[in-house]
Amino acid sequence: MSTYRDFTHRGSARATVLRTVGTRERRSHLTAPRVPTVGIDIGGTKVMAGVVDADGAILETLRAETPDKSKSPRVVEDTIVELVLDLSDRHDVHAVGIGAAGWVDADRNRVLFAPHLSWRNEPLRDRLSGRLAVPVMVDNDANTAAWGEWRFGAGRGEDHLVMITLGTGIGGAILEDGQVKRGRYGVAGEFGHMQVVPGGHRCPCGNRGCWEQYSSGNALVREAREMAAADSPVAYNIIDRVKGSIPDITGPLITELAREGDAMCVELLQDIGQWLGVGIANLAAALDPSCFVIGGGVSAADDLLIGPAREAFRRHLTGRGYRPEARIARAQLGPEAGMVGAADLARLVARRFRRAKRRRVERFERYERYVQARRTGRTAQGTQR
Repeated sequence: MSTYRDFTHRGSARATVLRTVGTRERRSHLTAPRVPTVGIDIGGTKVMAGVVDADGAILETLRAETPDKSKSPRVVEDTIVELVLDLSDRHDVHAVGIGAAGWVDADRNRVLFAPHLSWRNEPLRDRLSGRLAVPVMVDNDANTAAWGEWRFGAGRGEDHLVMITLGTGIGGAILEDGQVKRGRYGVAGEFGHMQVVPGGHRCPCGNRGCWEQYSSGNALVREAREMAAADSPVAYNIIDRVKGSIPDITGPLITELAREGDAMCVELLQDIGQWLGVGIANLAAALDPSCFVIGGGVSAADDLLIGPAREAFRRHLTGRGYRPEARIARAQLGPEAGMVGAADLARLVARRFRRAKRRRVERFERYERYVQARRTGRTAQGTQR
């Protein structure tokens, strides 16, 4: 007898069963079904997929290298599909959420631009919905990280939260009253490209003096390499650590040496932290949130970075001394924040899939009863003859 799995996959091997994602979260997270979903975090170097339950616990994760950006978008989609199908063989997956490092349109369907992948106005949701048997939700990776921290991490209980992700650049997200604020065109939160130094360092975005050129992983590494290339006496320790190979100087190495007490590395993190505090003060003047959550790889430096950021924030905050100060906290979910948040956002649309799935099962059962009744009727007629 055919199983429901066979029935749903008959014809096309992985036919779509539902296409659904509105322009807003239409279901409260408090009433979303408590079912497992898959979160996908797509970065420049890796694709991380995980099954997440309704409490934010990760049941299983898989990783794959991000296909080279010179390849077609289909190659990345193939990687995502394979990871989801692999996980669905061991878990009852009800929806898939994707956090993409790039600009996602307001409908959360198209990736307008991804700096590390060959996605340009790519209808990612529709393409993946056409290949998977569950609904797909697509959002910017900073938005999904902010949602994850608000639901399960450092932002729990906050009504007005701003997430800042410090990686190679700076990403960000705004969350108010249980809603991610994506802007009219879906690209809100690109804080890293606020200009803080007119005519300053050139940014890959095409402008000069962007915030991420002074407070990010790239800025940290650039400054360290410049000191090493100048053969500065304060850089001898890091030069020795990389055996003279300046390109081998990385952000994690700088953080490691700073924790060991290397004066130059401590100072570099303080500089990055001070610029971080200046930018946060500007965002507080514009958005007035109750909490800033600092995530991303650079945040691993913890108080070496966030301590100076807090000091600079208090020093540059407009109206300081006469207004409440927002809390500045390090993200708690680590590199899994985007994946967990994407999975939880996908859970908001899982109810529709569950209802549609139930209706399909009911139709299939009615069809099976109808076929069985026809067979019984023919058998009875044959007996009478």
